[in-house]
Amino acid sequence: MQDLILHHFDLSPFAEKTRLAMGLKGLAWRSVQIPMIMPKPDLMPLTGGYRKTPVLQIGADVYCDTSLIARQLETRFPEPTLFPRGGQGLAYALSCWSDKAFFEPGAGLSMGENKEIPAPVLKDRTAFFNFMDFDVLDREIPHLYSQLMAHVELIEAELASGGPFLSGDQPGLIDINAYFPVWMSRGNIPSAGDLFASLRRMAEWEARMRAIGHGRRQEMDATEALEIAKRSEPAAGSGVQAGEPLGLKAGQPVSVAPDDYGRDPVRGTVTTANVHEIAVRRSDPLVGDVVVHFPRIGYRVLIS
Repeated sequence: MQDLILHHFDLSPFAEKTRLAMGLKGLAWRSVQIPMIMPKPDLMPLTGGYRKTPVLQIGADVYCDTSLIARQLETRFPEPTLFPRGGQGLAYALSCWSDKAFFEPGAGLSMGENKEIPAPVLKDRTAFFNFMDFDVLDREIPHLYSQLMAHVELIEAELASGGPFLSGDQPGLIDINAYFPVWMSRGNIPSAGDLFASLRRMAEWEARMRAIGHGRRQEMDATEALEIAKRSEPAAGSGVQAGEPLGLKAGQPVSVAPDDYGRDPVRGTVTTANVHEIAVRRSDPLVGDVVVHFPRIGYRVLIS
């Protein structure tokens, strides 16, 4: 079994999703710290341009997006499951809620209310977060507060009607999806403690989520991770599923990019295309041949 290598930085809210998933499963993994902002010279050889955090490397296979990473972890390590009450479809669907509708007001408040953001980070995020208009961000703050509070009240209400977790008696991916924007808000919005003070059930749930931990983490130098990719062979692709909507063919040159923000395209040739995943093979002098994997939801495939 090849090592799980997570390329991330500790303050990343999306990386917290994956760290918790590995903690829930009790996994050992290697940690490669990457910069919060561009340039990311030790990540680009692996991803071919994809700059979002986190990225999971397994040998010469590189998995992008927390939803696809969760799917890989569940496939490779099915117990304990991320779906203690079943409902995989709903749990993955809720990623679209947490990653966009819930994340965006928290991110806006993190940028608008935190006056200690270093200038390089602010400049990077101004270009990166295209869902945020920094010219009017100060005026948007009351609206963003209204949106954030509406989302956290959903968590409080759900906890009032069920068990200690949103998934019932045991934590699952639904909990992880809902938790990370709260974790980000607690860490980045100065007034979050006061805002959330009345949400007793949510605070108790947060403590239970923190207690899950991050599994067994060991730090790794980025150079070693690149060397592992170079001496590894990527897994064989599964080919193109019958009825592929775009008419893709194995070996066809394409580019893949997120459809929301951070739309840097990754170019390669198709190895896998099905309803859940698109994977492309590419080469870089520092890592040799690698396969970069993306989910289909939230990503656009263009034929080169």
